[in-house]
Amino acid sequence: MRNAEKPGGRKKRASGQLTGQKPLARNNPAGANRKSETLRRAAINLFILSHLIAITCVAVPWNVSIVKGVKGLVAPYLRWTGLYQTWDMFAPDPMKINADVKSVVMTRNRHVRVWSFPRMEELGFAERYGKERYRKFAEILPLPQNAPLWPDVARKIARSFRSQTDPPEKIMLIQFVSDIDPGADESHEPAVTPNVFYDDYLQPGDFE
Repeated sequence: MRNAEKPGGRKKRASGQLTGQKPLARNNPAGANRKSETLRRAAINLFILSHLIAITCVAVPWNVSIVKGVKGLVAPYLRWTGLYQTWDMFAPDPMKINADVKSVVMTRNRHVRVWSFPRMEELGFAERYGKERYRKFAEILPLPQNAPLWPDVARKIARSFRSQTDPPEKIMLIQFVSDIDPGADESHEPAVTPNVFYDDYLQPGDFE
C-alpha cells in the first residue's frame, strides 16, 4: 500500500516542476530590438533638432540674449564642421562680387610660381564639402582687420615651393575681384580687378 501523501505537500507536474512555482522568465529578443530601435530613432531626432536650432540661431539677425547665448555656445562646433553661416549670405545686402585669391611666388632664379586657393566651382561634391572653408577664408582674408594673418599665410604657401637650389624669395597675395551683374548673359564677361594686399620678401627662417 502506497504511503498517503502528506497534507499540504506540493504535487509534482509531469515536467518535474513543482506546483505553485512561477515559470522561469524567458528572453524577449523582439522587445529588446524594439527598445533599441526606439533609442536609435530618439538619438537621431535629437541630433537633427539640435542642429536645426544651432544653425537657426547662428543665421538669424536677432540679437536677443537667448540667441546670443546659443551662438556663443555652438559657434566653435559649427565652424569646425563647416556649417557656420551668417545672415549676410541671404539678406539684407548679399555680396555683389566674385572674389578669388592667388599667391605669386618669385624664386631666387627669377622663376614664377602661382598658388590658388581652392575654387568650389572647380571641385566635386565631396571635395567641396571638405574645402568649403577655404572659400570663406579667402573672402575675409584681404580685409584690413585681418592683416596680422597675412605673413603667416604667405609663409605657409611659400613652404610648398621649398627648394634647395631655387628657393622662394618674394611672395605676393592677390585678390581678383569681379562684379556680379544679375542681368548679364554669358557673352558679357565682367572685368576682373587685381588687388595686391600683401607683398614682401621671404627670409631663410620663414621655411623652418
